[in-house]
Amino acid sequence: MRKGLIGILIGAALSLSAPVMAEKPSFDNYVIGLKEEGATKGIDSLLLEQAFDGIRYRERAVKADRNQPEKRLTLDEYIPRAVPDWKVKKARRLYDEHYTVLQRIGEEYGVQPRFLVALWGVESNFGALTGNYNVVEALTTLAYDGRREAFFRKEVFAALTILQEGHIAPSDMKGSWAGAMGQCQFMPSSFISFAADGNNDGKKDIWTSKPDVFASSANYLKNAGWDSEYTWGRQVKVPEGIERELSGLGQDKAKTLAEWEGLGIRRMNNTSLPDVDINAWLIQPDDEYGRSYLVYGNYQSLMKWNRSHYFAIAVSHLADRIKSG
Repeated sequence: MRKGLIGILIGAALSLSAPVMAEKPSFDNYVIGLKEEGATKGIDSLLLEQAFDGIRYRERAVKADRNQPEKRLTLDEYIPRAVPDWKVKKARRLYDEHYTVLQRIGEEYGVQPRFLVALWGVESNFGALTGNYNVVEALTTLAYDGRREAFFRKEVFAALTILQEGHIAPSDMKGSWAGAMGQCQFMPSSFISFAADGNNDGKKDIWTSKPDVFASSANYLKNAGWDSEYTWGRQVKVPEGIERELSGLGQDKAKTLAEWEGLGIRRMNNTSLPDVDINAWLIQPDDEYGRSYLVYGNYQSLMKWNRSHYFAIAVSHLADRIKSG
């Protein structure tokens, strides 16, 4: 009896000392909290009602965030899929069609126009695939889910700021399941930092205005350190036995083209590397048996846009195909 009483007393003491876990609010209450915080940040109350009107928890966005494809293609498999001949043909046609505005924007920001078209093609198939999610709804869902709450919550308020500035109406703010928006697929925070008015109409419209899409992409690359005096790099042949430790994008991995040539690296046609005094990095995204590239600072700028070698190489490959047309 006494042992039973002691057990009860100990159990009661433990229950009193144990931390009480806060119950997760409902999605609707979470939205109320976002509205309240938005108001403290100076977002108009009517706009808050419009932006959150009728939004619901989107399970599909959460599943997409948690179940991104794990199967990895090699570059030899990926490049023909990412940059098929039909896309090259379309890129060349659109480059010619928008040549005047591309040249103006390219000169203003110091970015070769072919890279602007290539980014446009890889990111959204030239504006055809931009996503049909309500951006505020998708971002709120992912913030509520909690896996990356701080990141997505920040993006919610960035999206509200864009709406407050009048660049687009709440009902037209569409994007991907992750909240990437428009034809250049900017996250709201990237929009605030880099979106540009390419047609001087007072708005930054990356959804429907091609000049704004081109100017925004160019502004991003300019701020990422782009140098229009140079290209991005090139595929190369690497001699057998070269040390794997030499590859990578770290500053300690940079060598001049002359130094790389001294290590036996050549162009794909076995000729010498360009006689240009510029730093380059050796990358082998698959392994030493896959494709090898020597890349320049502009490639590093593309990697700031998207930290994927496959993305950066696809953009670079398409830009080269546009040039060769």
